[in-house]
This record gives sequence, C-alpha cells and structure tokens, in this order.
Amino acid sequence: MKKSVVSTLPLLLMFCLGFAFKSYITPAKDEAPLKRVTGIGGIFFKCKDPGKVRDWYKTHLGLNSDKYGTVFEWRQGADSSKKGFTQWSPFAETTKYFGPAERTFMINYRVANMDQLVKQLKNEGVQVMDSIQVVEYGKFVHILDVEGNKVELWEPNDIEYEKMGNKLGSTTTK
Repeated sequence: MKKSVVSTLPLLLMFCLGFAFKSYITPAKDEAPLKRVTGIGGIFFKCKDPGKVRDWYKTHLGLNSDKYGTVFEWRQGADSSKKGFTQWSPFAETTKYFGPAERTFMINYRVANMDQLVKQLKNEGVQVMDSIQVVEYGKFVHILDVEGNKVELWEPNDIEYEKMGNKLGSTTTK
C-alpha cells in the first residue's frame, strides 16, 4: 500500500505540473491575441521635386493631392461603418525623416494598441527608434526592420484624422 502511494504521488505531481505549465504558456480564453499590423497607414517616398510629382499624379492618375500628398479613404473590413485612411506622400530627396535608413521609401503601418505592441517588440529585440508620440489623430513610433529600413507605426484616431483633413480643406481620393 505504501509502495503504491509513493509511486502514484510523483505521477500525480507531474500531472498537476503539466496543467500549471500549460496554463502559464497558454493565454486565457478571454484574452485576445495581440493585434499587430492592421493595414497600410501610408506610403512615403523621396523624389527630386515633390510638387511636380504630386501634380503629375493629380493630372494623370486623379489623386486629390495637396502639399502633403493625398489621402485614400476606405471602409474598414471589421466594421464597414467606420472609415479608414492611407496617406501617400512624396518627400524631397534631401529629407532626413527616413533616417537613419538610406532608403528612398518608408512605409507606415496601421496598428492596434501601440503601447502593448511596442512593449512586445522591445521584448522581441526589435530596435524601437523613439518614444511613442501622441497627437490628436493617433500615436506614432518608429522601428527598424531586419535590414535597417525605418518603419513608422501608427495607431490611428480616424475620426480626428478626418477632422484635421477637413480643416485643411483636403479632399480624399476614393
């Protein structure tokens, strides 16, 4: 009898530890997985003459450009009653905004829950270039990808972004 209790106890202990370990590494069912990129927030590129490029795209491709470029308006897939926006902007070839990368482009990705995402990216060893900047129309931060490309992350506040565009007299490209 004593022998069977002694041999059963380690099995019971291993069984309990297995459940404890599984619950430690598996998120709770009500805990949603961390959303990362939810869409393209902007496409930025360097060119010799941003004004000329904006005008060309306006004339030949119908983009509603202003001094910042154009904003594409669309409906969000998860909730089609909500608008979303993507910025398209040519920059002067001398801009330092894309630095330290030497590339001629930078992509802005829309993200959800910037604070949690930046914390996770730091834990994963991703180089976060600056602290989170908060403005009326969202939160921004810059990271470097594996090849040293600067990437801009944006947690948008689309309602305020649209208000800002309206104040500037911008017309979106739909």
